[in-house]
Amino acid sequence: MKEVNAIMAKYRITWLPGDGIGRDVMDAARILLDALDLDAEYVPGDVGWEFWRSEGDALPSRTVELLKNTDCCLFGAITSKPKQEAEEELVPELQGKGLVYFSPIVRIRQLLDLHTNMRPCTAYPGNPLNYRDDIDLVVFRENTEGLYSGVEFFPLPDQVREALMQNHPKMARFAEVPADEIAVSCRIFTRNSCRRIVRHAFEYARQFDRPSVTVVEKPNVIRETSGMMVREARDVAKEYPDVELWETNVDAMAMWLVKNPQDYSVLVASNMFGDIISDLCAQLVGGLGFASSANIGDDYALFEPTHGSAPKYAGQYKVNPTAMLLTVKLMLQWLGEADMATRVENSISAVIAEGRVRTYDVGGTSSTLEVAEEIAGTL
Repeated sequence: MKEVNAIMAKYRITWLPGDGIGRDVMDAARILLDALDLDAEYVPGDVGWEFWRSEGDALPSRTVELLKNTDCCLFGAITSKPKQEAEEELVPELQGKGLVYFSPIVRIRQLLDLHTNMRPCTAYPGNPLNYRDDIDLVVFRENTEGLYSGVEFFPLPDQVREALMQNHPKMARFAEVPADEIAVSCRIFTRNSCRRIVRHAFEYARQFDRPSVTVVEKPNVIRETSGMMVREARDVAKEYPDVELWETNVDAMAMWLVKNPQDYSVLVASNMFGDIISDLCAQLVGGLGFASSANIGDDYALFEPTHGSAPKYAGQYKVNPTAMLLTVKLMLQWLGEADMATRVENSISAVIAEGRVRTYDVGGTSSTLEVAEEIAGTL
């Protein structure tokens, strides 16, 4: 693979394959980027499970510094495990030192304030896994707050319990629960973040002539946080009279997406609800092998497919690279390389429609790299 002179390159891109099949799909991405002849230097960085095991940090400080000195980041996949499993997999000399695993991708989003997560879900003609062929959804997910804020307690400290008891009557029924039998996760919203993610959704709808934005929450039960999101959505919507605002509860949205997905266009939700709904939307258009995403801040962005690391397939070059290649398209759009982005999407669409080169999940026998080479050749 060719290397680009760092001094002359137009773009400097952090290259983070991560874990498992992250390396497989990133190799596919490089085939496509080299075929496009993007004027970029790709700077490799350390992230993922092996660095957690050996160093006690899945996102070493050297990688954070690298991110701060590049234009954007292309990310493969990450392995995350529950707290106890994570501690057990540390090398012996790091166990018992109080180290706590925290998802590196969530940390990057928060450290760099990548507040907007955008996940397009399009049914490309010819994909046999499409639920329907007329689905074209884009999910906007708030990316730094909500239940993924990381403000959690276990065991529950006495001071936290006392503060909750003093300030909310519904805590009374938990008064006698022992500290080591109760866990608390805080769902934190700020008005600014609610307004910001909704505005991004409306701006996108206006730019691409989409008729509606649907805010997906649960304000009738989660009154304060979901209520804030819905109130801000109503307020922002007044500035966009050309785009309809629809409101629905997250549980009802799951039902309506299965029943009438073609009725919806742009969805906007808080962090966890957006995470769940976007996976549902991905399955409607073929599964996570077709689901790309962009994590966008004010002056930096990270691009990643939404699938996991699938360690059992690592190194086999078996998995579908389409999500990764569509992620490259999103990166090119953000960099201002609109023509390249269009060429990439047209090539992906053409290869899907032809159906000759497909990975196992779509009923084919082609490898990850063979699909990438076919799409690159179609450019």
